[in-house]
Amino acid sequence: MEYLGYIAAILIGVLLGLIGAGGSILTIPVLVYLIGIEPVHATSYSLFIVGVSAFIGGLRYMKNSLICWRTMLVFGIPSVISIFFTRKYLLHKIPDHLISIGTLDITKSAALMILLAVLMIAASYTMIRKPSSVLADMHKHNNEQYRYFLIFQQGVIVGTLVGLVGAGGGFLIIPALVVLAKLPMKKAVGTSLAIIAFNSSIGFLSDFGTHDFDWKFILIFSAFAITGIILGSYLSKYISGAKLKPGFGWFILVMGVYIISKELFF
Repeated sequence: MEYLGYIAAILIGVLLGLIGAGGSILTIPVLVYLIGIEPVHATSYSLFIVGVSAFIGGLRYMKNSLICWRTMLVFGIPSVISIFFTRKYLLHKIPDHLISIGTLDITKSAALMILLAVLMIAASYTMIRKPSSVLADMHKHNNEQYRYFLIFQQGVIVGTLVGLVGAGGGFLIIPALVVLAKLPMKKAVGTSLAIIAFNSSIGFLSDFGTHDFDWKFILIFSAFAITGIILGSYLSKYISGAKLKPGFGWFILVMGVYIISKELFF
């Protein structure tokens, strides 16, 4: 199954290269269900893999001056503080056994996977919606000023969620940057990748000392994901990421429902 995980890593990278966001949310299911890594440890591994992938993917945007550093700091600082405290203190305070309902036992690992699945379903909604309707919603806010407090607040929320589930959160960050910071879409994607790289790096570093890491596996998996990003970036010249996004959204939706069903009933 490990080899299937490496193939999946390439596919995740290709999706990131093609559509810019959303692919990293598959990292945790791949690590847990294909590789067999315990969910809490998988969130640590995912933070490293997603962080490196976002950094590599963001280099092209940095080269083309498509990163808003002001927004990166306003959003990224509260976000990274939330991630640090979530990983360092909150996550380890959650008991291994949360609740029993009849014959159903909800553990911390199951709860993290269910939370991830809920985020996957939310991400699928943003991908399935027609681009025109999404842009229409965003353009309603064009006459509003750059809203520091709301950007700061969104950074705290995203940081807490990323800290819990180890996903990049690009599907939450990009709409916030367009609506609240009034960034053009390409600049929002580039800034989002910079924020994800920053957040994931701090989140991963905050896990040092909590458990051992299989560095050989982490580096190999990351290398396959980076290979996929490079391939996806090349294919993006010939394949429309916008056309692929709804189909990928439906796939994410099915995966989210599957994870909830598996954790609760199987």
